[in-house]
Amino acid sequence: MASARYTAAARLDRLPITGFHRKLFGLVGGGLFTDNFDIYVAGAVLGQLIAIGFSDLGQNATFVSATFAGMLIGTIGSGIIADRYGRRLTFQFNLAVFGLATLACAAAPDMLYLTIFRFIAGIGLGAELTVGYSTLSEFTPPARRGRWQALLSMTSSFGLLASTMISWALIPVFGWRIMFLIPGILALGLLWLRKSLPESPRWLEARGRFEEADRLVTAIEREAIAQSGELGNPEPNSVSRTEGVWQAKLIRPLVLGTILQVVMFAALYGLVNWIPSFLLKQGMPINQSLGLSALMSLGGPAGAFIAFTIVDRIGRRTAVIAGSIVAAALSVAFGQVTTQVGAVVTGFVLFSLIYFLLATIQAVYLPELFPTAARVRCNAICIGIARLTTLVTPFLIVSLFNAYGISGVVSGIGILLVCQAVSMALLGRETSGISLEQISELSSEERQLIATRSAS
Repeated sequence: MASARYTAAARLDRLPITGFHRKLFGLVGGGLFTDNFDIYVAGAVLGQLIAIGFSDLGQNATFVSATFAGMLIGTIGSGIIADRYGRRLTFQFNLAVFGLATLACAAAPDMLYLTIFRFIAGIGLGAELTVGYSTLSEFTPPARRGRWQALLSMTSSFGLLASTMISWALIPVFGWRIMFLIPGILALGLLWLRKSLPESPRWLEARGRFEEADRLVTAIEREAIAQSGELGNPEPNSVSRTEGVWQAKLIRPLVLGTILQVVMFAALYGLVNWIPSFLLKQGMPINQSLGLSALMSLGGPAGAFIAFTIVDRIGRRTAVIAGSIVAAALSVAFGQVTTQVGAVVTGFVLFSLIYFLLATIQAVYLPELFPTAARVRCNAICIGIARLTTLVTPFLIVSLFNAYGISGVVSGIGILLVCQAVSMALLGRETSGISLEQISELSSEERQLIATRSAS
């Protein structure tokens, strides 16, 4: 077992994957799955609300806006709370807010109360995404970090599929309230399970709480020794003591992270969510458009699985640049297909590439770019700015579609993906196989050398 002269980060980085990591993965992944499940509930629920006269189109639009407003507040607020008061507290707080508010949505007497409760639930929804990926990254060894972060994204992506299937099966039988009752109960169940969630030893050391960090890592080491035998000595490492986010060395990753997130949000909310409407506008019956969209949406888990298998092998920089270029070409090709079979095949591959990029960027790369003491705040800034762009994205999409049709929309998305590839080529630094503490300190040449040695 390592002595206390080594940092918690160095001791964690040389551990094998143990039952502790799998349990942590389940607690974080369960929250992200529930989060994604609830985000996509709105589409099915709002249609039902109009059908039964509970709401109208204007009220539905306010409901959606309130959700995104709450998520924006949750994103920014969670960054401040998680870096100042800890990851564990933030995880408990956001699930409590989300769970209770979502159960309140299930009991809402009218659309006004439903919208108010949804705004509050949105605060919890926004917090989960920001904190979840960052927390797991602080426990996972560098050699396996990309795989496990991508697997976390894949777990989250199944929330869309589950939400779609459960809405289809349960709303006709039990009504719309069941779709808020389910995620509310899941969130409160996870809140109870997360009582055993440990604080991040990296964060504890960044706050000067070395004894607490040592106790936590020692317990994890005991489990690793019981599983794998004697452990090797840690590599020398430093403690992240960065406090503020407005520092010269963070400008470059903040700019890059924001560009990457803005492009991915544009691709998700400007293409993936609008495909059924595009197909309907082109004269396809609604049952066919929804069916084709469902088939294409299977590309979500598929893309995240591809990231799981290759992102540690080829590196983050190569994955984002190559994936963006291929996705840009396919997005343009999607606008030119004239058959249903061609639309499904091209759409499935395109969706897979978009979710491959989402997993690589949002789950794997972004949490690696920033030092522990400012990691969640910096993530929150990038995601928060991207969320702001979603306020104008629908209007731009409609304008492009009205002027140039679906080919104009997908060509616009393609241009953004090319810009993403260029930004990564100019500003991106390889982080694969490197300790989180070294990433913010090493030069680009040193990063590349370590990543090459890790790959070999």
